[in-house]
Amino acid sequence: MENFSRETKAGTLHGIYDPKFKQVVDAFVENFETRDEVGANVAITLEGKTVLDLWGGRKARDGDAWEKDTVSVVFSCTKGATSLCAHILADRGKLDLDAKVSDYWPEYAKNGKEDTLVSMMLDHSAGVPHVRTKLKDGAYYDYDYMVKLIEEEEPFWRPGTRNGYHGVTLAWTVGEIVHRASGKRTGRFFADEVAGPLGLDFWIGTPDEVAPRIAPMIYAEPDPAQLNSRFTQAVMTDPTSPAHLFLMNGGNADFNSREWLAAEVGSGNGVSNGRNLAGMYQPLANGGGNLVGSDTLARMGRVSMATHEDATLLIPTRFALGFMKSMDNRKLKNELNSSCIMSDAAFGHVGMGGSIGFADPEARMSFGYNMNRMGAGILLNDRGQALVDAAYRSLGYRSNESGAWVA
Repeated sequence: MENFSRETKAGTLHGIYDPKFKQVVDAFVENFETRDEVGANVAITLEGKTVLDLWGGRKARDGDAWEKDTVSVVFSCTKGATSLCAHILADRGKLDLDAKVSDYWPEYAKNGKEDTLVSMMLDHSAGVPHVRTKLKDGAYYDYDYMVKLIEEEEPFWRPGTRNGYHGVTLAWTVGEIVHRASGKRTGRFFADEVAGPLGLDFWIGTPDEVAPRIAPMIYAEPDPAQLNSRFTQAVMTDPTSPAHLFLMNGGNADFNSREWLAAEVGSGNGVSNGRNLAGMYQPLANGGGNLVGSDTLARMGRVSMATHEDATLLIPTRFALGFMKSMDNRKLKNELNSSCIMSDAAFGHVGMGGSIGFADPEARMSFGYNMNRMGAGILLNDRGQALVDAAYRSLGYRSNESGAWVA
């Protein structure tokens, strides 16, 4: 391993790396020099060992330095953590993913949701990508309030017949299933069964003492290239659409507020960094470790639902049970940053603005990246994808022209 230090116009970068992954180092520097990175951390493990861990920049523009232990909201990367909790319970025989939701949560079985399976909540086909009721201010901070709304909601489609990204509601679909099956809410279960045993700095419901380490999110600036996307058009023109409700019916949530950070939103308010995202996926890249057995791990990485038109995002999407698979939408017109290209074996999750964590069991690699300046678009932007691409090239993978990295 080699030590790394570099001055950039955004601040000093630090870290360690195996020379084999020099291309990732170069891409990380390039992000700060030419892609307006402000602060970030990227980490990679290979065969269970850290082979790269880089961090630096600033917590805010002209702010304090981004330190080794700096963390940020990783948004939908949290879905990977929540889904992992469900799979751990399935592996232990406490949750049947093929059972009806009503077996664990009877109050959910109404208004057309009676035949919903647990697996449908994980692969975004349950039909409740959002709620139609106008949310009260601070709704996302009130777990019980959101669970009640989910119970009463009529599905947007017959459960299981199509998928549409449950961008926020997964916190109270999969989240409440974890609660019912384990007796613990997701944040507590994750802390006890994953973050604690693995020694991770990763919280779903962040304690006050962590606050000084959190880099506030710098919201993405509107990009004219995104205005003509089908998703943006639906947000702007169809107030009944899942796209509009997902973005516009959020109870005025402030993603930098103490209320948001302290709440338990298992779809989007996890606080961590690249090092600990890679750390969470490291056992899953190496046979499951003490988290899950081989059969469960195989199911976690298998495509469960794929479509040419996601009912929420209005792009082609591919999901395993709770995790994103490689998605290549580079040739779609008017769709900015709507891809996430990994290998076919990889599974993980992108977070709003461009963070990502994933496991690749075939390469025995885990990867994590977080940042504080959010990018526009639906999935990865050029900063995160450049790092992922460099990681695969470092392993000898030759091309992603097929829509996934191949050796």
